[in-house]
Amino acid sequence: MNKLDFTPDDIPSEVQKYDSEIKQLEVGKSGKVGILEIELKQGNDKTTITKQFSQVPLQIQRAMYLEESLPEMAYVYIISPSGGILQGDRYKIDITLKNNAISHITTQGATRIYSMNSNFASQTTNITIDDNCYLEYIPDQIIPYQNSRYYQKVNLNVHDNATVVYSEVLTPGRMAMNEFFDYEICYLRMICKNQEKRIRCLENMKIEPKNQNLKVNGVFGKYSIVGTVYVLTKKVHITELENIINNNLDELEDISIGTSILPNDSGVIVKILGNNTEDIFELIYKILKITRKKILGAEFSKIRKN
Repeated sequence: MNKLDFTPDDIPSEVQKYDSEIKQLEVGKSGKVGILEIELKQGNDKTTITKQFSQVPLQIQRAMYLEESLPEMAYVYIISPSGGILQGDRYKIDITLKNNAISHITTQGATRIYSMNSNFASQTTNITIDDNCYLEYIPDQIIPYQNSRYYQKVNLNVHDNATVVYSEVLTPGRMAMNEFFDYEICYLRMICKNQEKRIRCLENMKIEPKNQNLKVNGVFGKYSIVGTVYVLTKKVHITELENIINNNLDELEDISIGTSILPNDSGVIVKILGNNTEDIFELIYKILKITRKKILGAEFSKIRKN
């Protein structure tokens, strides 16, 4: 990663071709690089933020404790006063959980990728979950605007004895403005390793609407929104957890769901295709509720956002 502007070193060639001269504020300048680093630890019967650093346009609110059945869980909201990601923006988020920490982290709102006429935007998220820690990372949906170019890389470093529920939701664009797959490229990459740096799973999803037929079966078909949920936890829980998820996710009329056990029984992946963002998040919350009940023996209350 470029230490000056946090551009990932492994930008795919399909995205790299947009790395042209910036006509506005240069890559790496103040306001173009968002940094967020947080560490959470368990102590005095609750998880607290023990270290934090942020650089606008990335910030966090103070930890909140919202669950009666799980009062020690820290709820953390990532916020951005800029309202969205602009061309040439480089975001880097580092999240670390230690000492039996348990946390639910989300975003204040959707990740909006604004229209671009030069360069591209990228976000790198590094999540490290130590032994016996538990994290739910459930950001709001990604909305790529017309002509936008976006690369996202998520590095999950999850101990074999820890648990993480990680989700992504990708929309076709500003549907209220009749923008459907009008962006240039959205490239989402996820790599998960354990504490010994062994790969547990990885996935690359590249959507180039102007170069692909997205309406064929095997891609989007009749759907326009895709959601992905990874549940990475102890191997002993995997088979039962996948069975419970399968038996409790009722497909709606405009929803298609598929589940699978990841290689080496390292976790469960759930893919959701639909046409309504709210319906997809309802299913994500069901998966989260099932997982939390199984792993922590606690209930989940749907979080409201203003």
